[in-house]
Amino acid sequence: MFQKILIANRGEIALRVIRTCKEMGIKTVAVYSTADRESLHVRFADEAVCIGPPASSQSYLNIARIIAACEITNADAVHPGYGFLSENANFSRVCAENGIKFIGASPEMIDGMGDKASAKATMIKAGVPCIPGSTGLLVDLEDAKQTALKVVYPVILKATAGGGGKGMRIVWSEDKLEEAWNSARQESKAAFGNDGMYMEKYIQEPRHIEIQIAGDKYGNVCHLSERDCSIQRRHQKLVEETPSPFMTDRLRSRMGKAAIKAAKAVKYEGVGTVEFLVDKNRDFYFMEMNTRIQVEHTITEEVINYDLVKEQIKLAAGEKIVGKEYFPTMHAIQCRINAEDPFNDFRPSPGKITEYHEPGGHGIRIDTHVYAGYTIPPFYDSMIAKLITVAQTREEAIRKMERALDEYFIEGIKTTIPFHIQLMKNEQFRKGDFTTKFMETFVIEKY
Repeated sequence: MFQKILIANRGEIALRVIRTCKEMGIKTVAVYSTADRESLHVRFADEAVCIGPPASSQSYLNIARIIAACEITNADAVHPGYGFLSENANFSRVCAENGIKFIGASPEMIDGMGDKASAKATMIKAGVPCIPGSTGLLVDLEDAKQTALKVVYPVILKATAGGGGKGMRIVWSEDKLEEAWNSARQESKAAFGNDGMYMEKYIQEPRHIEIQIAGDKYGNVCHLSERDCSIQRRHQKLVEETPSPFMTDRLRSRMGKAAIKAAKAVKYEGVGTVEFLVDKNRDFYFMEMNTRIQVEHTITEEVINYDLVKEQIKLAAGEKIVGKEYFPTMHAIQCRINAEDPFNDFRPSPGKITEYHEPGGHGIRIDTHVYAGYTIPPFYDSMIAKLITVAQTREEAIRKMERALDEYFIEGIKTTIPFHIQLMKNEQFRKGDFTTKFMETFVIEKY
């Protein structure tokens, strides 16, 4: 087992990893930018190293500085969390070259699954259902036009190195394709340094359902059931839950087997997620595979009563899987609490938190790095906390979430708590009758 792990991330996920490491008797190293000097992950790690100014490119994305921090602290492993360098094949490769274990996928796995065009080709070969579209990267605009005619409009352009909705455009007709092609490539180039694009048939009003998987170095793979991530805005998830209210036992079995097939196709090691789009007929299609821990791993942990970060670390150390196929008997919901103004088009709201009070009680979990007096910097993702409730039924989990949101006070900044309160009371949401298009018609009432 590792002696010391450096967490190459910030905020709540860094603190989340630190907590598990401490419980496992592993020393921790936090890295931070000058903007994050007062973050709780810096305070609770055994050691902390400043790796640069606020800009991510000069700190959390700077591989040389992170490796240097490993060397000066004698860290023998790196946990990348999610985002930043968590799915960067070069970072995984550089860690290996320097004798540091990357707690995540190998460079080959990241290259194979992180590049969405090649991932799709791999899945087709493995027999996993995929959305009709281009067989690889689009060569140019003319190739895009010809592919769209074969796939039939509407289509969706996607950045092969994309994530978080960046480099993604829905195209409803040929006269809109050129504009979408140019803007998607430009956005992808700026965000990922890669303007490679591929195309898929646009599945209208789908559910976004993902399967949690884990694989070890001995070829064993298991799935830990599903999470429904359909409540999202501009391709950014807002609320996740497990089990999905749309799920049936037969569909869960089929999707679980497909996820295992996908993981085995790339000889996957570690904790990961296979994401699918599911249409109204419950036909499902492979979308992508995330070779890292997910923001929403928390709700799976709550319903199976197991620490997925601990499993991730143990798998990286060469241990066998202890998980098994899971079929949920409880229900968990996660609300992402962002420093955004929901009454003003979710505009970011960085600044100082003047008052902070967390809800408590049975079945309540909060993952956060903020506190009263903490100043949220404007340089990073706006998520500041994750509020999770778990109960025997979905109805009970929603009622528990309503109560918890009412108790959650964060003053000094705007947050998405008022949005979540309204969502929990929405009749359509309570019935489980929603798709990824839900937020396009959901009206937030100002008060």
